Amino acid sequence: MIAAVKTYFENLNLNDVSAERQAILRPLVDYIKAKNKSQQPINLTFICTHNSRRSHFGQVWAQVAAAYFGIQNVHSFSGGTEATACNPRTIAAFERTGLKVTKTTESENPVYEISFNASMAPVVAFSKVYDQVPNPAQGFAAIMTCDHAEANCPFIPGAERRLPIMYVDPKVSDNTPEEATTYDARCRQIATEIKWVFENV
Repeated sequence: MIAAVKTYFENLNLNDVSAERQAILRPLVDYIKAKNKSQQPINLTFICTHNSRRSHFGQVWAQVAAAYFGIQNVHSFSGGTEATACNPRTIAAFERTGLKVTKTTESENPVYEISFNASMAPVVAFSKVYDQVPNPAQGFAAIMTCDHAEANCPFIPGAERRLPIMYVDPKVSDNTPEEATTYDARCRQIATEIKWVFENV
């Protein structure tokens, strides 16, 4: 694992995960445990409205956590109810954690490769609808990271489990002096909670 990413991940304090948040996260722990025990693929699709911020944080940190704890067959994805672009502020927050980010296309919806381990494939990040390739069409947990997606997607076709694990949108601080601080805090919160999940698998 990239040294800076490992340091960032190991310094995440699991005591920051409150009992209330643990109760929200526990069904995801149970889902991963059951899949792991039966040696089935563990497909996790993180969903928010525009697939631009929170869902990407979830996708990347789930893959990092799986690698760190040595949990096999974890495949993390992200999607939205509509496609826009992975927000550049999200990418900047990733880079500040030590993740290596490479933009591989130039378009309104660029494709990024986000690397945390030189010997493992990077996470490919771009905005897409939750059922768009390469996301799985069935056999996955739909992790709803925003209240708008939770309210406006009453049914996710193909999902085995629907797990509302919601976060405040860092967009609230866009174009303000608090922008980077807010994105870093949301990135760290999601990374910490995903670490707690995999620590308890």
